[in-house]
Amino acid sequence: MEQVSLLATRRKRKSVARLTKNSKFFKAIIHAIKEKKGENILSLDLRKIPEAVADFFIVCEASSTTQVKAIADFVEHHVKQTVEETPYHSEGQQSAHWILVDYVNIVVHVMLPETRKFYKLEEMWNDAEGEEY
Repeated sequence: MEQVSLLATRRKRKSVARLTKNSKFFKAIIHAIKEKKGENILSLDLRKIPEAVADFFIVCEASSTTQVKAIADFVEHHVKQTVEETPYHSEGQQSAHWILVDYVNIVVHVMLPETRKFYKLEEMWNDAEGEEY
């Protein structure tokens, strides 16, 4: 339990600045997804939701596990090259049905279409303002 609160504290400390959709960081993520042909790209603005763990979720689909991994890898590479940011955490590389890349303020979800339909992130956060790309 103590370790969890320590991680939460560390996570909060890194998220001092509030981002916007116009930030270079946000745009770099969208660009990277588009470069690798991610589909049904949606950003959810969570900034007005008190219990949200990030400012934005960016969700997209890929047609295969190979493409899921390629998109997630390129997001990490492009963001590091463009804005010199590395993820706080990432997971899902083993099965590659859903890879999450967590930049604290922005969390990127790269999913297979059937995984996205099953988990329905958009419905869970339906009070967030969404924008398609």
